[in-house]
Amino acid sequence: MNVIDSSAWLEYFANGPNANFFCAAIEDIKHLIVPSLTLYEVFKRVLQQTDENMALQAVASMHQGKVVDLDTTVAINAAKISLDHQLLMADSIILATARSYKAILWTQDADFKGLAGVKYRQKKRRIERNITPKTKK
Repeated sequence: MNVIDSSAWLEYFANGPNANFFCAAIEDIKHLIVPSLTLYEVFKRVLQQTDENMALQAVASMHQGKVVDLDTTVAINAAKISLDHQLLMADSIILATARSYKAILWTQDADFKGLAGVKYRQKKRRIERNITPKTKK
């Protein structure tokens, strides 16, 4: 089973430098668990950067996996994970969800680096070059 962190979903949708690292896990929809919290985070970010139609398309794509809601057990486990690993609420909920399904968490969020059950790839920066024609002197 696979859980994809919001950072990885966004990388995949943007076809960023790490998109190929996440591709197989995302496209294996039979083994894909989607925490409802990632729907929120991805929708919000895509909406910020593009428009509502694109954000809805992203969420529709995510719905190909099994979407799971936050329940009491995951919430309590997330609180423990948050304290044990000094993770923010959203990160701890996503990791607790992955662990509850015995899933691998795929991410490029450095807060997860080195944690058990996590496939981490360091975020690569896009190199944007301002190409200007050379002038003769």
